[in-house]
Amino acid sequence: MQTILMERDMGIMSVQDGFDKFMRVKKFEKLSPYTIKYYEGCFKYFKRYFDPQQPCAVITLETFYGYIEYLANNTNANTVTTNTYLRGIRALFYYFMDEGYIKRFKIKLPKQKKTIKETYSEADLDRLLKKPDLKKCTFSEYRSWVMINYMVGTGNRIRTVINVKIKDLDFDNGLIVLSETKNGKPIIIPMGNSLSKVLQEYLIYRKGEPEDYLFCDIHGKQLTCDGVTTVLYRYNRRRGVEKTSVHLYRHFFAKWWIMNGGSIEDLQTILGHSSPAMVQEYVNIYGKDLTPNFIRYNALDNYMKSKKGETIRMRK
Repeated sequence: MQTILMERDMGIMSVQDGFDKFMRVKKFEKLSPYTIKYYEGCFKYFKRYFDPQQPCAVITLETFYGYIEYLANNTNANTVTTNTYLRGIRALFYYFMDEGYIKRFKIKLPKQKKTIKETYSEADLDRLLKKPDLKKCTFSEYRSWVMINYMVGTGNRIRTVINVKIKDLDFDNGLIVLSETKNGKPIIIPMGNSLSKVLQEYLIYRKGEPEDYLFCDIHGKQLTCDGVTTVLYRYNRRRGVEKTSVHLYRHFFAKWWIMNGGSIEDLQTILGHSSPAMVQEYVNIYGKDLTPNFIRYNALDNYMKSKKGETIRMRK
């Protein structure tokens, strides 16, 4: 056994065995199932280029550069997608370095143009946030309207949204507990007055127990990311809105926050970014003469102040 351990320390462990150990560590760290699936997907793609039965010791910086070239020549992926594949392998290689399986070297991802998609316009939001006639619309239509209010009012990622439970809503203090976040760290964010009213009314119709998911299908079951994407795609199109991306609600939240002088530090916390890099990209695009410690801004509250409480009749 001692000989085997010494050989592994010298880098004789195969890349496949090294990856298996890497995954055991990540699961022990209790990363989300989505992150675990992401690493598995990255390695599955890497194996198309590199024989995983080779020893870790043969991996060098040239291996990484070779993989970049392979992706460029064998996929139609753009730089952003390519870097998504590469980040998972970079994390694996750095783990190998820490364990002594390969020699240490610095890995830089290909430079990519930082762009943020055009967000929903005010005209789009006028259509999307016009309240349906509750006497005529279906539960699915009403729930979609509530979900859009929620995403505009919080900036949450879709995976966070579908994991919010009824018990996570603290109406007395105006707070929402987010247990499912990208970095795995629970956070508490303000609810906002407008969203609080929407959710309290929604729960009258949705009903449910504290442990139930806030947003559910017609059978009370948890929604999936794909399910939400499909439902909101149809909702937007029925409202005459061409943009259908769920993630654009997050961009809308960030844009309005920054353009109205919201605190950058608060925005980073609410959006759940581990570093200020992405928030800075929002600032570069949307921000002008920002002043630190400006009053906190909420997209939904400020939007609703300028709109009348009109309703529309919904088709079944």
